[in-house]
Amino acid sequence: MASPVAPNERIEAVDAVRGVALFGVLIVNLLTEFRVSIFQQFLGSTASVDADRLVERIVSVGFESKAFCLFSLLFGVGLAIQFDRLFATSRPFYWLARRFAVLLALGLVHLLLVWNGDILTEYALAGFVVLPLLLLRRAALIVVAASLLVLYAVGPVLYSVPWPDSATLQAHVASANRVYSTGNLAEVWRFSLGELPLLASLHLWVFPRTLALFVFGILLWRTGFLKRAAEFTPPTILAAMLAIAAGAALSAMRDNDFLAPVLLALGYGAALLVLAEHPLTRRLLSPFAPVGRMAFTNYLLQSIMFSFVFFGYGLGQFGRMGATAAFALGVAVYAGQVTFSQWWLRRYRFGPVEWLWRTLMYGAPQPMARVA
Repeated sequence: MASPVAPNERIEAVDAVRGVALFGVLIVNLLTEFRVSIFQQFLGSTASVDADRLVERIVSVGFESKAFCLFSLLFGVGLAIQFDRLFATSRPFYWLARRFAVLLALGLVHLLLVWNGDILTEYALAGFVVLPLLLLRRAALIVVAASLLVLYAVGPVLYSVPWPDSATLQAHVASANRVYSTGNLAEVWRFSLGELPLLASLHLWVFPRTLALFVFGILLWRTGFLKRAAEFTPPTILAAMLAIAAGAALSAMRDNDFLAPVLLALGYGAALLVLAEHPLTRRLLSPFAPVGRMAFTNYLLQSIMFSFVFFGYGLGQFGRMGATAAFALGVAVYAGQVTFSQWWLRRYRFGPVEWLWRTLMYGAPQPMARVA
């Protein structure tokens, strides 16, 4: 019978890395999309205080794109784990297609009704594209992942993505500052829907990278490395050092190098796995594992909370809160989610949204309460 991964079968180190990646996603979303218009980054910073400029720089260099790359990589790992478990049912593609159909439905609800910065819809569509690639051998997966990264790097040369000029962007950002900070629910919703064509261009641009990272995550699982990470500590440390050094070098040479975030994400992930497996540092990362297990729930909760804080139908802080204050808010919210996730998973097998996802996927209510 098809069934979800049981809590005692999960790899805690992978959950911990996912939890850390979710913190990066939270901080980047908060500073570059909830606090200000996502299109402000193409026009330059508006910070007037040195502390805010420093925080923006730290987030740009340390988190931006890297957190999303690491999160995408782990999504590919999860897909490979699900495929291996479902292969025994003789219908793995049927169940995974249902899984992505449910994810697409939930993502569209989030995108259209809560916040247009949603990433779930892109992940669901990318998942459908990647499904046939689960049949490939490891060598073929390497070729596909590398080819997709090359396509991502040279894509702007091969094809054009519709994009407005600077004056149009400035006018749009000015409208966003006005509507999002003072508009009622209906006004914010209409403006949010009007931004979707521009946002679709951004998703189209990064789509090959998302596919590449999904495929690389599948490859990573197929190697068996994640099942026996403790056995590969020295090469993992070396890989982390090389990836971080190469990514930093590319970033230093070109501020907008397309491949630098991918290398840095791989380096971050390898370093976190080493820390998660080492006895001295495992305790430091263990609180992140429950957040990673409930990443879907926590991601949606972040959208709901930050929408209320920044949009006009709530506290109306859009375009008004500085980067330093927003960073402190993000840390506080994430700390609350760490506590909430630990409390919840002591009582239940899944997060509430994770339970809904599995229930709709399998077509039957999943057991929710933990058994003593």
